[in-house]
Amino acid sequence: MNQTRFFILSLLAGTLSVFAAEPGGELRFTMRVEPKTFNPLQAADEGSELVRYLTGGVLIRLNRLSQELDPELASRWKVSEGSRRIDFELRPNIRFSDGTPFSCDDVAFTVKQLMDPSLHSPVGDSFRTGPGETETKCVSAVAGMVRFPAPVASLAALFDQVAMLSAHSPKRDIAVLGPFQVAEYRAGSSLLLRRNAYYWKRDSQGRQLPYLAAIRLDVQQSRETEMLRFRRGELDLVNKLDPELFDQLAGQMPAAALDAGPSLDWEILFFNQVPSAPIEDYKKAWFQSAAFRRAISEAINRDDLCRIVYRGHARSAAAPVSPSNHFWTNKALGAAEYSTRKALRRLEQDGFHLAGGNLIDRSRHKVEFSLITNAGNKLHERMMSMIQQDLAKIGVHLNVVALDFPSLAERITRSFQYETCLAAMTNIGLDPNEVMNIWLSSGANHPWNPSQKAPATPWEAEIDKLLYAQNRMGEAAKRKANFDRVQEIIVEQAPVLFLVYPNALAAVSARVKNLSPAPLYPQLYWNADRLALAEPARAAR
Repeated sequence: MNQTRFFILSLLAGTLSVFAAEPGGELRFTMRVEPKTFNPLQAADEGSELVRYLTGGVLIRLNRLSQELDPELASRWKVSEGSRRIDFELRPNIRFSDGTPFSCDDVAFTVKQLMDPSLHSPVGDSFRTGPGETETKCVSAVAGMVRFPAPVASLAALFDQVAMLSAHSPKRDIAVLGPFQVAEYRAGSSLLLRRNAYYWKRDSQGRQLPYLAAIRLDVQQSRETEMLRFRRGELDLVNKLDPELFDQLAGQMPAAALDAGPSLDWEILFFNQVPSAPIEDYKKAWFQSAAFRRAISEAINRDDLCRIVYRGHARSAAAPVSPSNHFWTNKALGAAEYSTRKALRRLEQDGFHLAGGNLIDRSRHKVEFSLITNAGNKLHERMMSMIQQDLAKIGVHLNVVALDFPSLAERITRSFQYETCLAAMTNIGLDPNEVMNIWLSSGANHPWNPSQKAPATPWEAEIDKLLYAQNRMGEAAKRKANFDRVQEIIVEQAPVLFLVYPNALAAVSARVKNLSPAPLYPQLYWNADRLALAEPARAAR
């Protein structure tokens, strides 16, 4: 699955009121997945993405709080030629972490590496919208332009993901422009990032950032152990808490419990519509019926899922975009409606009827199917139990099955030996182009029928057309109009049922200052260069 998330707050020097401190202190939190690479252009896993964010310097930064673009290494930029070209002006006198100067030559080198097809950069894929060569030209040490062979939607915003490489540094592999640099890596144990002494930003008092001397990330997969260490004072931050653990923390250490509201993530249910799937034809007919899918959606009480499973730390979901994604959400789409009466009426119009408390289709088959999810996920197990009870009210018998994750992945991506699936989707971006592989019919992660050679339905063809069209547009308002229609089609056809948007839950030590939680990854430390630690020092271990 894709990995696959206002007010304006500028990060430019002199505009942010913060707790200021002399550089010092080691912020400590965990990473559940180790980085597979330290090459920022190759980052694809969560661990590598985190290192890239904390160490990489970018031309333009997407402000995780305001969801607006902020100037970074580039003090200004201009997108032109129908979103094919970007001109930029760099800040002067910036140096890499090894002291070598940063210039337009480094931008040109980075773009060349980014677009080299032999390097297979996941970041570069977002820029490859058409055949041809990418042109980079430097008119001076601090000014240049990049021209792509075809329009690139949200061109400026995509540079948020492109950490600049050094073209000339003898330490090219470790020279960075971000607030921190890799100092020590112990595989399976920890990663230490130290303050970049050449980092270019200063606070409103003229003090050089970052405030922290170091960040230590311990490899820790057990969330229970993670919370135990937090309570002992061994960790300063814990991200993405389970609602039960969050409520336990709120009862014991209320000041440390942070609920930042709806995240960008989804909990979804989807139906197997793969023509070759090894399931009965009459069940395929159910799952291929928009009326059946919408009836199942109407029969699920999402408010109960939020209240009971998520303990109130979630919002009922109806559409593909969380309300925390301020620009791209389609505000015309209302909340998901719960009504067994309407669900039964819709089913009756589609040829189903109730007999002896069971829902029967027009061919006299009892409506019974299975719902699979990943084993060990307590939230999913509780959700499945409640969905099972909800569907029983309309005569549907639901069998719930928990599988180990490799088996689950094999069934929904290869063998297609499943009927319906409950899954979590983590979003790390705002732009619809970052979830194209989910909504395009040809996408490998198209949940209900992946990797189609041609759209199986007219509505999927319409989605494809709209997505490709917005991808070639430069004007944000026109792109949004297209994606608003995509969202409407997904809600109308209901191939995926959006159940809840989980809240972003975290644990934060009282000594962490300047925290500004945001729904967009990385939620707690997007402004890591401004984070500071106040006394008292860490509790004794």
